[in-house]
Amino acid sequence: MSYETLTVALADGVADVVLNRPDKSNAMNRQMWEDIRAVFRRLDGTPEARVVVLSGAGKHFSAGIDLSMLAEITQPSSGHFAHQRDELRRIILDLQDVVTSLESCRKPVLAAIHGACIGGAVDLICSADMRYCTADANFVVKEIELGFVADVGTLQRLPKLVGDGLARELAYTGRPLSGTEAKEIGFVNRCFGSRDEMTAAVAAIARSIAAKSPLAVRGTKEMLLYTRDHSVADSLKYMAAWNAALLQSDDLNEAFAAFMAKRSPKFRD
Repeated sequence: MSYETLTVALADGVADVVLNRPDKSNAMNRQMWEDIRAVFRRLDGTPEARVVVLSGAGKHFSAGIDLSMLAEITQPSSGHFAHQRDELRRIILDLQDVVTSLESCRKPVLAAIHGACIGGAVDLICSADMRYCTADANFVVKEIELGFVADVGTLQRLPKLVGDGLARELAYTGRPLSGTEAKEIGFVNRCFGSRDEMTAAVAAIARSIAAKSPLAVRGTKEMLLYTRDHSVADSLKYMAAWNAALLQSDDLNEAFAAFMAKRSPKFRD
């Protein structure tokens, strides 16, 4: 898997996706946005990839959307006013789709964040399944400082992760959120003293997930996302339909056989 702005490695069921513009603090230019969507769609359809770990090269996770790209987007195009607004709406929807590609990918996505995680990068990690960070990580909902509304996912997902009040505080003020505070408010699962410590711990968690039934893991992600956006009653009905279709699987038989033989199960991709 070769991408201009990302590096991708796949081993033992774990795909490591690294934002790779370190000289630009991994600012998300147009090519990176396209690469992110492309890689998550590719990994969704790659059976050997059971879990994805997303991180950033260099000193920072990501400085967010590249300012030159932002200037290009906000520059009025030629044509009638209504056509200009319609084109801008199309661009925003397209960027939203890039961020949502982390959710649409059936494999769990673990974000490992160090250094700066600003603006569009916050949108991105809000779409991950789990977040882990270093103590020196710095999260900023930057859009309010630039005079516009965060528009590709933070305002929709962040309140469900940290609660409405804290989400409003971060979005209205644009104040930095440290790695340690991010752990305290539940935005990240764990906060580590160093990047090496975080990398090792996240890799261990990813390997643990990769050892489980891929069918069960994908179904669990599907159910958790559905439950987030639906009532308990609707979610239970969907759960019943899902397991009625998929419960009697080879993975279940393998899990029982492994238990009886006192060995680790081996699941097919």
